[in-house]
Amino acid sequence: MRNRATALALLAMLALAGCTYDPAVRAARLQPLVGQPVSALIAAMGVPSRTYETGGVQYLAYVEQRVDYLPGSPFYGPGYGWPYGPYGYGGFPPQIVEYVCETTFQIVQDRVASFSFRGNACY
Repeated sequence: MRNRATALALLAMLALAGCTYDPAVRAARLQPLVGQPVSALIAAMGVPSRTYETGGVQYLAYVEQRVDYLPGSPFYGPGYGWPYGPYGYGGFPPQIVEYVCETTFQIVQDRVASFSFRGNACY
């Protein structure tokens, strides 16, 4: 019983460590684009996914997304089926996870004024 609890705790810590990201790394990578002309932004980032303009301010949005398949884990334990379910002790079904990051640049007078990003994959 104690070994199982230790193994589950270790598995949970590894899973959480794999999910962490540092948005400061992305911000540091994008910061040199602030103050640059729009042509430099498009040369560095490519064609934007969306654009919007209001009040003389233009917004260019870049959307990055990917879908990952996380395979399930096999069961372990004394039995298969009732009362353990199809995965026995500690088994997990497969999952599909979508990762998205939208980066929006604010353009004022044909220069990059600022940027912001949101999503679960902005690292």
